[in-house]
Formats: sequence, C-alpha cells, structure tokens
Amino acid sequence: MTHPIPAPRPSSDPLFRRRPPLPRRTPLIGPVCPSCTHPSCRRRRAERLPRLGGHRAEYAREHLRAASAQAHNPRLVIWFGEATHSYWVATPAGLTESPDIGALLILLDPAPDLV
Repeated sequence: MTHPIPAPRPSSDPLFRRRPPLPRRTPLIGPVCPSCTHPSCRRRRAERLPRLGGHRAEYAREHLRAASAQAHNPRLVIWFGEATHSYWVATPAGLTESPDIGALLILLDPAPDLV
C-alpha cells in the first residue's frame, strides 16, 4: 500500500491558508530573561544579586509571604527555602515542605470536618 506524498496547496486554491506569523519576541539581553518567572531564569538572576539579611532580593515576595504566614502562626517556624524553592514549616511533629503558598496555607489551616 503506497500513498503519494501530498503536494502543498497552491496559493490559488480556495482552501490555502497562510500560517500565522510567530509572535514578536524581544531578544535576550543576557543569558536569562530580564523579568520572566521561569524558575531557571529566577535562579540565574538571583546568583548575581547580593544577600541582604541572608535573603536574595529576587525572592523577596516569597519571603514576605512566609513572614506573613509566620505572623499568623506564632507557635510555628515558617520560611521560604531559596535552594529548594519551596516553603517550610517546623512543627513539634517535624519539618514539612510545601511547594507553593496555597499548599502551605492549606497545611496550616485545613478545612474543618463537616458533620
């Protein structure tokens, strides 16, 4: 069973459609995107930043969220790990890792059991 390879449609064909152009992208200024949120780009941007109080400025938003959660839960120790890119909670039961702030908040205040 052989099937011939179809030829592309000529532009005179009524079903001919041009492919949409690719979106215009600005060229990279360096080895990383200057403002994107890809974890790899953020990690490379953070490498060049100085540590201020033990934290890199690239992760200031995450550290503020962890500090806010810490303020609402004074009996726990909560922080953002720059190396793991996750939130951590130290409880009397042990350490717990959370991949994002939403999972951390669910971990700290689970939904009540409905009877």
